[in-house]
Amino acid sequence: MKSMTGYGRGEASSAGQKIAVELSAVNRKQAEIAVSLPRELESLESRIRDEINQAVSRGRVTCRIAIEAGEDVVGVRINTAAAKAAALELRKLAVDLDLPSIITVDQILRVPGVLQTESTGLDPEEIWPTLQKAVKQALKELVAMREREGSHLEQDLRTRIETLQKAVAVVAAQAPEVLARYRQQLRERVAAAGLPLPPEDDERLLKEIVYYSDRSDISEELTRLKSHFAQFHDLVKSAEPVGRTLDFLSQEMNREINTIGSKANDSIISKEVVTLKTELEKFREQSMNVE
Repeated sequence: MKSMTGYGRGEASSAGQKIAVELSAVNRKQAEIAVSLPRELESLESRIRDEINQAVSRGRVTCRIAIEAGEDVVGVRINTAAAKAAALELRKLAVDLDLPSIITVDQILRVPGVLQTESTGLDPEEIWPTLQKAVKQALKELVAMREREGSHLEQDLRTRIETLQKAVAVVAAQAPEVLARYRQQLRERVAAAGLPLPPEDDERLLKEIVYYSDRSDISEELTRLKSHFAQFHDLVKSAEPVGRTLDFLSQEMNREINTIGSKANDSIISKEVVTLKTELEKFREQSMNVE
């Protein structure tokens, strides 16, 4: 089991070029990948996405790539138009503030957009092996962090399921008592009305008990809940992504718990239903962090 959040960094160097790749991942229902690349290397985006997709199946992954190149790769250019505009604005500012109009080249070069660096030799095919190596290293770190966090998530989810199982066991033990108590309540109401008590095999009494039994029977819901618990324990053994399945499983468990709550007319069962709903909500929220 893996978490959807994580971070990884990879570096690789070749032919005077140092490439750093940073990957950060956060929760998303589907897989989303955002890649930030220099314009000259945009043709490599699909390859980078393929590498990430092989390791990540769910979550939003942001890939940032920085290339530190040698002197033979990077050139420097001065944007003359931007420099002239900056000098004009600085002179206007000096007049507005009644300051000496002493403008230096150094001041102008510090204005964003005046001094520009531009790539003069980034070849996508030549740089790809180095870039791929950095991406793989970053992915290795990202996946390792996701696995570490995933082990904590798994333990928490197991604890939630154990609590749910205990509550279901209480409900299952209490369920047979509900019908017996209803039978007794019927006889008490008849006695309270001053009517003669019917025999245990009275047809009208039996019909009422059978009707109530059908209406309040929760055996199917309990069986399905136990099946869902077994499914969970199978899922946590899987090496495949299980986040979407856990989300579906929590929806199914919620349906069964709601049905039990609406059927069972019993204070003890109602109390356990509250526990079941509370723990299931925690389980659902935590499962949303799982890949």
